[in-house]
Amino acid sequence: MHNITYSPLSEQAIIVEFGDQWSVEIYEQILQLSKKLTLTPFPGFIEAVPAYTTLTIYYDLRISEPRSFSHLCRVIDSYFQQTDQHIKEPRTIAIPVCYDRTLGPDLDEVAQTNNLTIEKVIQLHTEPTYNVCFLGFSPGFPFLSGMNTSIATPRKSTPRKQVAAGSVGIAGVQTGVYPSPSPAGWQIIGRTPVSLLKLTEDPPTLLHPGDRVQFYSITKQQFDAWEEK
Repeated sequence: MHNITYSPLSEQAIIVEFGDQWSVEIYEQILQLSKKLTLTPFPGFIEAVPAYTTLTIYYDLRISEPRSFSHLCRVIDSYFQQTDQHIKEPRTIAIPVCYDRTLGPDLDEVAQTNNLTIEKVIQLHTEPTYNVCFLGFSPGFPFLSGMNTSIATPRKSTPRKQVAAGSVGIAGVQTGVYPSPSPAGWQIIGRTPVSLLKLTEDPPTLLHPGDRVQFYSITKQQFDAWEEK
């Protein structure tokens, strides 16, 4: 197990840090701790929120058994001594993406930045199976790890005021999908007709931490037909 450090986030939240470099091994440890806390919570526990290399634990200070930061750290330490919980095989969600220039206005920039053809960018973006590390920025926005670094591209120097729901973007070595209309600083390379956020459903988000995502390419004609359903 990697060195674990604790940092107070507020009077009712603590960040457990597993290092500064994402890896499958570290992320599995984060999911393990999150599941143990959820299944056998300490008094006052509210929720655990995973990220790339951290787990943020929220608790109600009024009823929490650990009354001090050091005590809380010892309580969390004890969970690492418990037997690992069975984590079911992660779901793999296939998400169609139309990589047409009209929907991916930054395709050319990504291709030119990396000295690639657009066809190669699409191939490299659809090849990996991505890990959903966490949801953030806006409701349902998945931060995905596992992108081929050959298409890594810096954020836009000037963010767009708004992109459409379903826009697929790249920022550095990250990729993700905007679930709703939103300001955006990422390079937009396509769009999916699949809704990632439905507020009338429970749960409202299509993706969850621990899921896997496989993108596949569709034509503009297929995209339009999908949207009309």
